[in-house]
Amino acid sequence: MKNISLEVENVSKQYRLGEVGTGTLSHDLNRFWARLRGKEDPFLKIGETNDRSVKGNSDYVWALNDINFQIEQGDAVGIIGRNGAGKSTLLKLLSKVTSPTTGNIKVKGRIASLLEVGTGFHPEMTGRENIFLNGAILGMTKKEIKRKFDEIVDFSGVERYIDTPVKRYSSGMYVRLAFAVAAHLESEILIVDEVLAVGDAEFQKKCLGKMNTVSQGEGRTVLFVSHNMVAVKELCTKGILMRNGTIDYKGLTIDTIHEYQKDAATNARYIHEGSPESAYGNRNIRILEFAAIPASGQDLNIESGIAVKLRFYNYTPNIALDTTFELRTVDETVVFHVGAFIKDKQNLKIGEYTVEFVIPANILNAGNYYFKLFFGKDQTELLLGADNLIGFEVENVKMGIKTHVYPGIIRPKFDYKINVS
Repeated sequence: MKNISLEVENVSKQYRLGEVGTGTLSHDLNRFWARLRGKEDPFLKIGETNDRSVKGNSDYVWALNDINFQIEQGDAVGIIGRNGAGKSTLLKLLSKVTSPTTGNIKVKGRIASLLEVGTGFHPEMTGRENIFLNGAILGMTKKEIKRKFDEIVDFSGVERYIDTPVKRYSSGMYVRLAFAVAAHLESEILIVDEVLAVGDAEFQKKCLGKMNTVSQGEGRTVLFVSHNMVAVKELCTKGILMRNGTIDYKGLTIDTIHEYQKDAATNARYIHEGSPESAYGNRNIRILEFAAIPASGQDLNIESGIAVKLRFYNYTPNIALDTTFELRTVDETVVFHVGAFIKDKQNLKIGEYTVEFVIPANILNAGNYYFKLFFGKDQTELLLGADNLIGFEVENVKMGIKTHVYPGIIRPKFDYKINVS
């Protein structure tokens, strides 16, 4: 018989954009009156899917919509998906930071969570005091916490600062201690969000090793949200793929990652039709077109090269405007990070601009890629950031009689000089 440690049934979470509550007294009264009569909340029937790439018409958004899954004790489950898919919202519901709008969450055992940097720690208290506070919240006795104390401090590497208020810690120190506390205190379920990205590479490896021990060695349940597919493969045995607030796929880790990679390569061209005001962006910048197409031929492959085109509308005159293109693999490895200076302060006008460049042939290896896009003001202020607006797949080209994909992110073609003596 399955030993279920976590069960999520028909869970949804609705938010009203820009407002606390429903926004009007009449709406609040309608909601209260419906609840008194045992009726369904009337505002649960409206709202839109949480798709940030399109402009919505409703003030109500479903951050999560009808989520259902079960997790067995001892499972290590990776939750993956694009930014805005609902991953962090789901973890907050499971950690009881916020409550679902509809549905039920059944938990067997205690939960230790590591969500955003700073969650669960009191900034005025020392590291030592916060360890005991977190243990007490989990229901542990002072004696039980003392037994784990030295192990927590040793793992975190912040022994010198353990009696210093945590508000004076760097973000890296904060995460080190927070992870050590969450992983070592005696909880049945460990929930970890993307915050491990704050730590250095050595500490991230240490954390993954500890989570692996927690899951396989101690039989505790681990939920891990990450954009690092290598880490997800290493730690997790099962995966959940989320998209626009819903579960798109559940299965073995490798199959879930494969579905994510296919999704990341399906939108190689974004073109907005209509007025600039309704395009993707904000009051500073609106993106009208962003595309990655073959520089030659019909197919996007290793030998075609990639023509990149960005067309946007600028609303702020007389600033030094630049845009940065960061190309990443779907497991979040940065391939390159390059920028283009648009105009200086004197020459930048309100209006439409186009930036084009070509990634030469025989540079990128076969695989799936996506762009992060940033617009900057005076090299000090971020005007707009866009993740996953476009992604693309580079198809393989056989080398000689070999048809398999060679390892590596790049596959350059060299002119070899060979001398025989």
